[in-house]
Amino acid sequence: MKNLLYGIHPVIEAIEAGKEPDRIFIQRGISNPQISRLKTLLQKLGIVYQSVPAEKLNRLTRKAHQGVVCFMSGVDYFKVADIVPGIFEEGKAPLLLLLDGITDVRNFGAICRTAECAGVHAVIIPSRGAAMVNADAIKTSSGALSRIKICREANLKSTLTYLKHSGIQIVSCTEKAEQKIYSCDLTPPTAILMGSEEVGISEEYLRLSDHAIRIPMTGAIASLNVSVAAGIVLFEAIRQRSN
Repeated sequence: MKNLLYGIHPVIEAIEAGKEPDRIFIQRGISNPQISRLKTLLQKLGIVYQSVPAEKLNRLTRKAHQGVVCFMSGVDYFKVADIVPGIFEEGKAPLLLLLDGITDVRNFGAICRTAECAGVHAVIIPSRGAAMVNADAIKTSSGALSRIKICREANLKSTLTYLKHSGIQIVSCTEKAEQKIYSCDLTPPTAILMGSEEVGISEEYLRLSDHAIRIPMTGAIASLNVSVAAGIVLFEAIRQRSN
């Protein structure tokens, strides 16, 4: 795999060179000065890693990984706090998309493709529990991941709080909601929150939302693929904003 990196020194060198890791796996129980140096670097930069058994690393690569395997991201990441002020300064009403627990790579790529087509200013994902931004995601996005800003945040709760304090309404799309998407005003600065098809949006995040909306359905199947649902909500926002 082109985005797979292994070995302590190569991973440290890549990170110190400013490259963005998407996933870092460190062997559980391993301890030496170089591993400590890597962990200190990751902590300093706020980069999350996972402690895993050696068997998992051996499945990822048969090379001498020294207890460290890393998947490098295919895109550059941004921080929400760095881009939101600029959107307001341009006189625009931010339209942001937050993804809670979307782990399927192809769904993620398709969502980003739709978001780019809809003119979304940024897609926000968590550092943990999100799809890998790898070659499959980039391919599925049809190049959108090279054009749209992807923000990766360590704490989505803090991000939602920051957005609310910045004057951006949080609109959660959930089948549990009573309000339909067509009766919710999406013309103000808005961040649309989508959850996974399996567990939906976290209750903690729902409590922070200003509105909870649902897509009305009349068929026998009561749910949509998350990438399709995201497209419906985003283009309802575009319809409202174009009037």
